[in-house]
Amino acid sequence: MGPLSARLLMQRGRPKSDRLGKIRSLDLSGLKLLSEHLDPKLLSRLTQLQELDLSNNQLETLPANLGLSHLRILRCANNQLGDVTTLCQFPQLEELSLEGNPFLTVSDNLKVSFLLPKLRKVNGKDASSTSSQVESLNRELTSRVTAHWEKFMATLSPEEEAEKAQEDFVRSAIRDVRYGPESLSEFTQWRVRMISEELVASGGIQVHEADRPERPSKATAAQEPRAKPGALKRPDDVPLNLSPNKRVCTAPVEGSPVGSDDSQPAPKLEPLHFLQCHSKNNSPRDLETQLWACAFEPAWEEGHVGATSQTVATCGGEAVCVIDCQTGIVLHKYKAPGEEFFSVAWTALMVVTQAGHKKRWSVLAAAGLRGLVRLLHVRAGFCCGVIRAHKKAIATLCFSPTHETHLFTASYDKRIILWDIGVPNHDYEFQASSQLLTLDTTSIPLRLCPVASCPDAYLLAGCEGGCCCWDVRLDQPQKRRVCDVEFVFEGSEASRRRVDGLAFVNDDVVDEGIVLCGDEEGNVWVYDIKRILTQQPLPLAAPQAPTQILKWPQPRALGQAVTKTMVNTVVANPTFTYLTALTDSNIVAIWRKH
Repeated sequence: MGPLSARLLMQRGRPKSDRLGKIRSLDLSGLKLLSEHLDPKLLSRLTQLQELDLSNNQLETLPANLGLSHLRILRCANNQLGDVTTLCQFPQLEELSLEGNPFLTVSDNLKVSFLLPKLRKVNGKDASSTSSQVESLNRELTSRVTAHWEKFMATLSPEEEAEKAQEDFVRSAIRDVRYGPESLSEFTQWRVRMISEELVASGGIQVHEADRPERPSKATAAQEPRAKPGALKRPDDVPLNLSPNKRVCTAPVEGSPVGSDDSQPAPKLEPLHFLQCHSKNNSPRDLETQLWACAFEPAWEEGHVGATSQTVATCGGEAVCVIDCQTGIVLHKYKAPGEEFFSVAWTALMVVTQAGHKKRWSVLAAAGLRGLVRLLHVRAGFCCGVIRAHKKAIATLCFSPTHETHLFTASYDKRIILWDIGVPNHDYEFQASSQLLTLDTTSIPLRLCPVASCPDAYLLAGCEGGCCCWDVRLDQPQKRRVCDVEFVFEGSEASRRRVDGLAFVNDDVVDEGIVLCGDEEGNVWVYDIKRILTQQPLPLAAPQAPTQILKWPQPRALGQAVTKTMVNTVVANPTFTYLTALTDSNIVAIWRKH
């Protein structure tokens, strides 16, 4: 599609007219428009335009001077937008559609709410809850920046140049003022810069909430208390019998942490959030949905290899949730009716846009009962590819730590398959995945773990019948292989041979030297193995007492019905900042290092 013309606008505009100034509704969807095709000089002639459809194009940004001051409805779904700040030119906008823009984030949703005071609907949903989050964040950020200003100005000497000092203040505020979860840091730093510059421009007069464009007031708005960071969450993230402002649990954790070497105490964990975000129909009475697996999103920034964020993905029932551990906010939720998800795994791919820009893109793979692997674009909230991997349920999956597109899937059909999922096209869709290897097992594989010292060469699997190892080198001719090494455990009972947890202590165990496991009574057992790992040679296996046992809060906090529950999985991020446990009674439990 080339540049727009007046003739095309009159053809696609309503009502039909030979004058652009009379058009009130314009459909420019599906024309493969690029950002440079939107000619402000031409579009500004649409002086009465109230509804504009730009969906299903290839727009990376909107020009900042389109001159459509009367626009009330704007549809920009399924484009490549990476910035929303130019939307401020539409102060009368009431409805906005941005689905299917893979580079927009949660922070962009908050920016939209801040910039458009009359907005009522975003992506077909009521915008009031997001507006409440923005108002709460804005109040707290304004307070913190103002306090930073007062502290900063008190340290200045009279001879310092005012202009340079003001520039230093803006930089220091952006660097030092922090509030809310990491996932919202782009929005909070954006607002901190704006508030700081407003303070400087006003000579230090306090910036009030009125600096934000006013929204239509509600009768209840004046009575709302200032929300805490932990209370900023979506309506369907229902805590257990707790009001939204009482989600941080203060129940004691039993067992005093004692250091394994009697010198340094082991890290103490405190309960933070207990959520029911996988409930059927968002019902707080659902205590039956089983939750199976969780994985922390790695931090993909340069120079932070192996680090993790405070964002964790959980799966169970027909839903996959992405949760911010600090606040307990469910950032994203994906549902597949009729599915039961058993496993999730993260990878990051470098995507090239149609304009030639490179962007790193987090992808979450989720699989379960139906034998399908769904590749989810988490930030955009849609499924961008499906692999029909197995005819039976998939028990677990994991990505190769060295090849970002290589994915192992393990199924109840007693097979493990290595796939190359490839890289998505310009429309952010995965094409047909290629099958690289098939590994046969003698029993159902339950857990996968590439060998830490040589992940390209060997794969270890915990199975119903024990533990097996395969040669997975792709330069070998056989594309279907049997187990190379089988580890046999003592005991004849099947339950004593089952291996459903697996990790290499020199790589997968958290930095603090901590091993975690859950039991059938709802407890999380914490073991400090630093002393054992430092002994050379390693001592013979011997029973070791736990460093700490984490128990559920008192029944008055969780309800009598869930005081006994099985912990299906427990995971901590490598820095041991947060610990997440999932249960068979639909509870996501999050602890934090005290």
